[in-house]
Amino acid sequence: MALADFSGYLAIDEVYNDPFCIFSVVDNRRYNRLAFQVLDHDPSQEDARVFLTEFKGKLDRRGLAVHGITTDGSSLYPDVLKELWPKARHQICEFHVLKEIIQAILHGLATLRKEITAQLPKQPRGRPRKERQGEAELIAYRKRGVAELFEHRYLFVRHHLSTAQRKQLRKLTYGQRQLRTLRQIMEEVYRLFDRRCRTPTALQKLHRLRRRVRRFQKLGKCLEKLKNPNLEKALVFLDDKLLGATSNAVERANRRFRKAQKSIYGVRTKEHLEQRLALDLCREQRAGRRADSLKTLHHVRCEREVDHP
Repeated sequence: MALADFSGYLAIDEVYNDPFCIFSVVDNRRYNRLAFQVLDHDPSQEDARVFLTEFKGKLDRRGLAVHGITTDGSSLYPDVLKELWPKARHQICEFHVLKEIIQAILHGLATLRKEITAQLPKQPRGRPRKERQGEAELIAYRKRGVAELFEHRYLFVRHHLSTAQRKQLRKLTYGQRQLRTLRQIMEEVYRLFDRRCRTPTALQKLHRLRRRVRRFQKLGKCLEKLKNPNLEKALVFLDDKLLGATSNAVERANRRFRKAQKSIYGVRTKEHLEQRLALDLCREQRAGRRADSLKTLHHVRCEREVDHP
């Protein structure tokens, strides 16, 4: 039933539950789990090859083709996917790539904040004299600015800013060229993933961005993630409207598994893990009929309320 309306686009991921690992393949358009495997050891590339080769055999027997595959940045999949589906597009999850860049931007902001703090002149202990009152007030003002940088650090990585937030950001970066540069770099990174452009155009923008970052030596060390080759693979989806930019379809199944682990302590052995995943497959199989039943019940209740107010 899951393969009856197969879209041709997959999301593949693994979730770890020491000492177990669960491989999962999910339809990235229909959100149906198609296959899983529970390992009792850390996965290797050979484990991924065996699991995906078996899954490919099931697709081949039904005459189904794969057009695109989305994974995270794990090194388990690229060589295996190129071997099994050489014509399929391989997309690295946009969310995972952006998460690493956001962490790098915040780390760069913390480095600049420490430098600003170190440049503040030290004051002697006690109440300042009258002739140094103005200097003390200026230092206190700059210290408040550093504290506001920490409090509003999210403004440097947030995608969309309101008018009030942009005003606050201009206040924070006033007279600080490197701080403005950090925000501009983050905005350019977000523009790379704009669906309105194509992959070659995005790659040209990325090349210009990398050249710009190299000019800022202090920030360049913090923004090494921009040189990661996974960033190019995260832009593949721009040339295919049906290719999922993220692996949220399989991540959602992993989150449901994590939630079950918290409430059902017995799911701790390989046998119980397989049984729990099998129950999830049954749940997904009946999801459509369950939704139709709920819709019918709500419709009948509304008709009764109209007839008997």
